[in-house]
Amino acid sequence: MKTRTGGKIVRGVLVALLILFTIFPVYWMVKSAFDGRASSGGQSFLPQEFTFDNFIFVIQDGGFGVFLRNSLIVALCVVVASAVIALLASVAVARFRFKFRTAILLMILAVQMVPLEALVIPLFVQVRDLQLLNTLLGLIIVYIALSLPFGIWMLRGFVAAVPVELEEAAYIDGASWWRMFRSVMLPLVMPGLVATSVFSFITAWNEFIFAMTMLQGATENYTVAIGLKQFFGEHSNDWGSVMAASTIITLPVMIFFILVQRRLSEGLVSGAVKG
Repeated sequence: MKTRTGGKIVRGVLVALLILFTIFPVYWMVKSAFDGRASSGGQSFLPQEFTFDNFIFVIQDGGFGVFLRNSLIVALCVVVASAVIALLASVAVARFRFKFRTAILLMILAVQMVPLEALVIPLFVQVRDLQLLNTLLGLIIVYIALSLPFGIWMLRGFVAAVPVELEEAAYIDGASWWRMFRSVMLPLVMPGLVATSVFSFITAWNEFIFAMTMLQGATENYTVAIGLKQFFGEHSNDWGSVMAASTIITLPVMIFFILVQRRLSEGLVSGAVKG
């Protein structure tokens, strides 16, 4: 009994330390965002001078309101477009038999193994040829291309898990393919669709390298990820503004995750138990 109690105490302490290690950076970010002395290098575990000045400066003088608007436009467009395209493509590869079907699946799998940094130059050349550099549309197309391989491969498993008999029963009842898809297929694959949407949203919201490469000097089209770099100077950094902007960037992701959390949990465990 003593051995078991000691083991539980050790595990509890280790878990507490792990949680503390994970949460502390978030706490430090929020604390510095509300600390009026953070920009001057003041270091303490509690705010020395509680203020909203850092947030006001970031939104008004830093132009972060424009960056938030741009990021929301890009993220929402990427989520909707990638979800629709990935769902239709996954239905095609899971339900229909056509030439080069296996080759297409292998290509989709191979694309996920390529480091994103290796795709910067090819995608930059394609966007340049389309004359979409320095535009949000060009960035949206790039993010959709990055999100599709994962979305198609993941949704393919959800579509394949839907019994064909359900579709045949809908056809027997007189439903068209579109009615069957909307009333039978879509509700069953919705958890997987939500899971891929979370991935697409996070990719479009937090990505830096492609945004910086595609938008270059078009500051009016900057997203929050590259808008944050303006608070880093050559010789010093405005840490109060950096932490305030980082807090603002984190909030939409948390809100989006909370809204889809239930569906996301269903998507992650779907298929683990049959019946």
